[in-house]
Amino acid sequence: MTAVLTQPRPIRLKGRSYLALTLTPELPFEDWLVRLDDLAGRSAGFFLRRPVVLDVEGLEIDRAQLRDLVGKLGARNVRIMGIEGARPSMLGNDLPPAMSGGKTTGDIEEPTAEPAKEAPVAESVAVTPAAPLPAKAVASIIVTQPVRSGQSIFAEGDVTIVGSVASGAEVIAGGSIHIYGTLRGRAMAGTLGNAEARIFCRKLEAELVGIDGYYKTAEDLEPSLRGKPVQFWLEGETFTGGSLA
Repeated sequence: MTAVLTQPRPIRLKGRSYLALTLTPELPFEDWLVRLDDLAGRSAGFFLRRPVVLDVEGLEIDRAQLRDLVGKLGARNVRIMGIEGARPSMLGNDLPPAMSGGKTTGDIEEPTAEPAKEAPVAESVAVTPAAPLPAKAVASIIVTQPVRSGQSIFAEGDVTIVGSVASGAEVIAGGSIHIYGTLRGRAMAGTLGNAEARIFCRKLEAELVGIDGYYKTAEDLEPSLRGKPVQFWLEGETFTGGSLA
């Protein structure tokens, strides 16, 4: 049966951006999954209800290996929303869609059929390079209340918390994180690829801290830093922390 629209109304399509975690697996996958299990085991619920993108750029794998990896991640409750860096021939209906770029914002006009056009006449047109667009300011936020257990704070820029971050809460920032209280939950800075980002807190009791994909869980943190004002940063690929006192 064919439905007939007596009062056709356009469907509104909108773009929306989300902050997603990106997993960059390494070969052999068996070893990488062991390390992932170790991270997830020390931070229960880390991947739950969180959009995750799988980046396989540069990996010499075939479609069967990719499908097997996505399946093993799914068995660990890591739901992959998209795959970056995979050849089109590797993807299909049984795998998450290809993703690239990162974010799309603003309304999207509903596509409409265009009338047929005559073949254009070839002509030489001088193209003037477009002027560079001004740099877009990165949004930073200030939270004036404590972050309670179960709450998540996201920002593309810096995040400042005027209070404490409870156990089970998390703060994720593309820039640096400043916590003027006790950090008992999780703090992940530089998540948009900013290795210069830092984490500052007045008192360290964290479950997990991370910068640009490098993490330390509570068991990995130096006991001498516990209970003290602390900052964390990256020195190359080394996750480093020090007391602010």
